Amino acid sequence: MAIFSSEVFKNQHALVTGATGGIGYETAKVLARMGADITITGRKEAILKQLKEVILSEQTQVNIDYVVADLAESSDREKLIRSAQNTFGPISLLVNSAGISGGSIVEELSQDVLERIMHLNYTVSILLSQEIYKTMKENEVGAIVNVSSLSGLRGTYGGAAYVGSKFALNGFTQSFALEAIKHNVRVNAVCPGYVDTKMGRDAIRKKADRENNSFEEQWEIESRNLPSGRITTAEEVANTIAFLLSDAAENIVGEAVKISGGSVMR
Repeated sequence: MAIFSSEVFKNQHALVTGATGGIGYETAKVLARMGADITITGRKEAILKQLKEVILSEQTQVNIDYVVADLAESSDREKLIRSAQNTFGPISLLVNSAGISGGSIVEELSQDVLERIMHLNYTVSILLSQEIYKTMKENEVGAIVNVSSLSGLRGTYGGAAYVGSKFALNGFTQSFALEAIKHNVRVNAVCPGYVDTKMGRDAIRKKADRENNSFEEQWEIESRNLPSGRITTAEEVANTIAFLLSDAAENIVGEAVKISGGSVMR
C-alpha cells in the first residue's frame, strides 16, 4: 500500500545495502517512490540489475545506480562510498540492511562462523556508518536505519551468533544515536520477527527440521502463533524504515522499532 508522498525524499541521496535481500530490495523500491536518488549495493549483480530495472519501470524519473560490493572488504566499502557520492552527491539517508543468518548451538559453533556473522551483521554496519556519517555531520543532516531483528531483543535456540550480532547492532544504534543527534543526524533500528523473505523462510525451514514438521506445517504454526495471524511482509518492514528516515519521525531517536505481528506480547 502506497501511503507516502513522492516528494518526501526529493533531492536526497539514499544508500541501501543488502539490496539483493528481501528487505533491502523492497526498501529501495519504497524510497524510490518517495523521490530519493538511490544507490543500491550487494554481491549479486544480476539481482541489482533486475532491481534497477523494476524501479525504473515504476518510476521513470528516478535516479538510481548500483554498485556490486562485498561489504566485508574495506576496499569494497571505499569503492561503494566513492562511486555513490561521485554519482549522486552526499549520502543523507543510509539503510544498513546487509547481513547474514546462520550459526548453531553453542557447543557446535566454530570461531570462523561466529566471527563472520559478527563481522557482517555488526562490525560492517559500524564501519560503513562511520565513513558516511562524516559528511552527514558536516552538513548537519542525515538519517540512518539499521535492520536488526527481534532476535536482537530476545534469545532463540541455536542463535548465539546471530542473536549476539543483533543485540550488538541494537547497542550500537543506541550509542551512535546519542552522539549523532547532536549534529541533526538520527539513528534508529527496525526489529522484525519472521519476514516473508528467503532468509525468513530458511529460518522457518530450519525450525521445521528441528521440530520434525514440514515447511508448510511450520509456516502455519508460526503464523497461527502470531496475534495478527500472519507473517510480516518485506514491504511492511520497508515502509517502517522509510517512515523512520523521514521528517515525520524527527523526534524518534535511538529506537528499536518492533515489527512482530504481536508476538512480543506472548
